[in-house]
Amino acid sequence: METLALGNSDLKITRIGFGAWAAGGPWQFGWGSQEDSDSIAAIHRALELGSNWIDTAAVYGLGHSEEVVGRAVAAWRGSRPYIFTKAARVWDDKGRVSTSTKAESIRHEVEASLRRLKVDVIDLYQMHWPGANLAETLDGWAEMARLKEQGKVRWIGVSNFSVEEMRAAQAIAPITSLQPPYSLIRRKIEAEVLPFCASNRIGTLVYSPMGSGLLTGAFTRDRVAKLPADDWRRNNLEFQEPKLTANLALVDRLQKVAERHRRSPGEVAIAWTLQNPAVTAAIVGARSPKQVEGTFAAADLRLTADDLRLLEA
Repeated sequence: METLALGNSDLKITRIGFGAWAAGGPWQFGWGSQEDSDSIAAIHRALELGSNWIDTAAVYGLGHSEEVVGRAVAAWRGSRPYIFTKAARVWDDKGRVSTSTKAESIRHEVEASLRRLKVDVIDLYQMHWPGANLAETLDGWAEMARLKEQGKVRWIGVSNFSVEEMRAAQAIAPITSLQPPYSLIRRKIEAEVLPFCASNRIGTLVYSPMGSGLLTGAFTRDRVAKLPADDWRRNNLEFQEPKLTANLALVDRLQKVAERHRRSPGEVAIAWTLQNPAVTAAIVGARSPKQVEGTFAAADLRLTADDLRLLEA
């Protein structure tokens, strides 16, 4: 699989990385029940197909996703993949999630993540969300820079930051990467965020390139209606009217392009994000080896001008 340098770092990453959100199992923003053995098998299949990095976060499953990733990496017999995780989303003893970018919280979180992942150093440590208070967010960012100096993390990045927030953070320490949402149904970052990253050597790891599964071709109105109560997508506006009708029409266009290339609609949706020159790589989640096999080949799919015109019609 092709690799690119991630921003200003020495990391050479594949165009697709494994997203371990669903591996967290059921929680406030979970994807429903998930067997750990299936998650580990999916991670191993992604690595077998050439992917060389895994993205997770402390909050996914309230620590459980990191534990699963740690077990998967420990059991893997090949070259150790890069491990990316995130801080600044915390939870209380009742599982209620909130954002904290305080320096003290960041220090506590990195130690907990290192234990759960069973590693001595985290390859990329990201601030999951900025806080409501910019000054406090910048204090947390300064702490992440100190963690890099101390050797606990190799590189530091941000997630879900605006251009203004990135400018402020850059004044304290270089940003290696940004993790924003990006797909055919979420294109807001094209106007300002992607150009800013491209001009400042900030790598971009886009998440939800398949619209949280909506663009895979596997969803119908009936399936959306039957999503489990513990699947966060039940409350997502993209899965509700009036957006659902427009999104399913887009899936029909994805299907037409997929048939031209003998690929799946999900692969086409991922490949569409990768054709943007400002995008370094895409985070692709999977709950089983079969799902991995149906999406990770998107890294070598090249869309034509006709494909792009149809998809963006």
